[in-house]
Amino acid sequence: MIAQDVFGFGDRVVHAGKPEWGIGVVSSAQNLSQDGKACQRLTIRFERAGLKTLSTAVADIRPADQADAPARQIRSESEGATTTESNGSWLQELEAGDPAEVMARLPQSCTDPFQSIGNRIKATLGLFRFSDSGGSLLDWAAAQTGMKDPLSRFNRHELEQFFARFQTNRDAHLRRLAAEALKKDPGCLREAAKNAPPKGVDMLRGCLVKR
Repeated sequence: MIAQDVFGFGDRVVHAGKPEWGIGVVSSAQNLSQDGKACQRLTIRFERAGLKTLSTAVADIRPADQADAPARQIRSESEGATTTESNGSWLQELEAGDPAEVMARLPQSCTDPFQSIGNRIKATLGLFRFSDSGGSLLDWAAAQTGMKDPLSRFNRHELEQFFARFQTNRDAHLRRLAAEALKKDPGCLREAAKNAPPKGVDMLRGCLVKR
């Protein structure tokens, strides 16, 4: 079981590996055992992905207040209001700074020095599931902002420009991590590449070839 939390009907959750799905509400929970370890089979209705049935032995399901996004927004269904992190709202940060800079940030799971180098590489490779085409661009923007509808704040051209900067940061960060891993733990590179998006694996191979 990836997360140690036990969930029940009505709990608000996120899928840490699919932040673009938005906030989900648990509609059913069944306690199970897999490989001798306790887990749950959850049916969850996500804002942007609809109804999903997932096992916590595989899916990294977490309470909604642990969402990993540079700008986290959670809609309060009871009050119709938006609550944000205690250090100020994302929209306030946008007004105070450069939106392109805010949107270009990488998730903390990619940069946290307290995470192992392998976990940081794995998280960074996961970002290669996003592209600047079709619905993937909107999924990326939703993951970055926590907004259910990013087009309510930005137009598509702006999102494309933001993504280009994000992509540059992502690729440069992966190159730095790959170089660090070669010095400290080369074996983690193969493990991190397992089940990674093909574009991410190709990029990682390119980083290693150039060294």
